[in-house]
Amino acid sequence: MLIGEVARRSGVSARMLRHYESLGLLRPSGRTGSGYREYSGEDIRRIFHIESLRSLGLSLREIGRALDDPGFTPSALVDDLIRQTRERIAAETDLLTRLRRIDAAEPAGWEDVLQVVAVLQALGSKSPAARQRAALSAGDEVPVDALVEAVLRETEPNVAGALRWALARSGADGTALLAKGLDSPVAAVRERAVRSLAELAGDEPTAHLRDALAHPDVVVRGHAALALGTRGVADAIPVLIDMIVDGRNDTDAADALSVLASDTATADRIAGGLVSHLGTGTAEPPARVRLTQSLADIPGDTAARALIELSHDADRAVAVTATYLLRLRDAH
Repeated sequence: MLIGEVARRSGVSARMLRHYESLGLLRPSGRTGSGYREYSGEDIRRIFHIESLRSLGLSLREIGRALDDPGFTPSALVDDLIRQTRERIAAETDLLTRLRRIDAAEPAGWEDVLQVVAVLQALGSKSPAARQRAALSAGDEVPVDALVEAVLRETEPNVAGALRWALARSGADGTALLAKGLDSPVAAVRERAVRSLAELAGDEPTAHLRDALAHPDVVVRGHAALALGTRGVADAIPVLIDMIVDGRNDTDAADALSVLASDTATADRIAGGLVSHLGTGTAEPPARVRLTQSLADIPGDTAARALIELSHDADRAVAVTATYLLRLRDAH
């Protein structure tokens, strides 16, 4: 079969077939009397083998080695191809994300494009100071998904605070993206997500924080409860009391309970919850002291009666604490 017919049947151009021959990758089995290349059935099969390996991303040199070296094993080469492909996909995905973010900023001219690119690069800088400056100077040109991504990956506390501030100030709705962060397999990302939601005002962030009260991660539950407590959401009360029992941010939890205890019904509910834990007999002595201390800023008769009873508690630390708190209440 002559080269033109081979090219037509294989889909490989005559020029490429000659290139393969110049590299020693493919050698026609014969020549016609006129000197034209003549390809055998085995040559045709080799062409298809070459094209199949090219479709996997192998270089022509690697293809020649794979086809001609009897001792060649493909596993290492395939593993390397997998690595290279993943790196290439990651790079292309990153480029696509940046292009989409630039498009979302709706730049009016190339100066606007360059401004967006500069801020995005600064947000991804290895320098915490550069990232912080970018967060503090970020304006409407920064897409919300870029800010959310930066917030969720940031490990430096000061930079993280600046990013949360920038996200809250932007006015853009990153709530849904942050809520997805609550499902991250990485505990630190979940914490960053809930802390960022806590700094966003509005009904939607509050709704996600309510849902987070049932989250399996105690840290997420705690941050959600503290935020909801300051917003006057009584659903947070059980989690806040659990935090006091467990000694996790117990002072902040007690403060949140005191904010919630602004009306008589809620104050009595909080006092009842604290007393309930005190009376179960399952709380350790330090936890009972913390629960008693938490009654200090809870108004109402339920809290007062509880402190009177606790002033006679068998645990001296609890009794002394309750007696002291009663004196403070009487002084006011």
